Amino acid sequence: MQKGIIGKKIGMTQIFDEAGKVIPVTVVEAGPCVVVQKKTVENDGYSAVQLGFGDIRAKRVNKPMAGHFKKADVALKRTLKEFRLENADEVNVGDILKADTFAVGDVVDVHGTSKGKGFSGTIKRWNNSRLKETHGTGPVHRHAGSMGACSSPSRIYKGKGMPGQLGNEKVTVQNLVVAKVDAENNLIAIRGAIPGPKNGTVTITDCIKKA
Repeated sequence: MQKGIIGKKIGMTQIFDEAGKVIPVTVVEAGPCVVVQKKTVENDGYSAVQLGFGDIRAKRVNKPMAGHFKKADVALKRTLKEFRLENADEVNVGDILKADTFAVGDVVDVHGTSKGKGFSGTIKRWNNSRLKETHGTGPVHRHAGSMGACSSPSRIYKGKGMPGQLGNEKVTVQNLVVAKVDAENNLIAIRGAIPGPKNGTVTITDCIKKA
């Protein structure tokens, strides 16, 4: 990984390229992120930096975390994430990373937490089909129906699509293109949709599987 930053999803809009073509984009408030901790090969066995994003009131931070920020001599932050940056040795505690970390045309991966939708059935959760609404399949037609053989293996295998919690899980969308960068306002416009609700925290990194 060469670059990374933490941000907040603002919402979707559209911009126009030089040819007048409409580009759907998601706007992310990326940074400013402060370097809270620096990991080194000598002390930790690997090289990385810990970034903090989003201010938080002191009463909402416990004593161990307050001491962690005090040691770094930085303001209290709501979100902490670690990045194995290629130039981690050149970054020092207290440095600020802003939206201009990325440039127009960069291909990135965006990590976030998807919207939680509660307990859902198999039709909504796994796109199963409805049962027939005639010939004795009632009174409910959205149930999963028969799931296994009558004699062998006489059980349901692990991983079978069943009703349950939908959403509220970590999701990564790969190979998205940075369409616009507003360094002055710390905004990055990313082509397409990214995970999570508005105001949700997301992480932007260099792509690992370039298309």
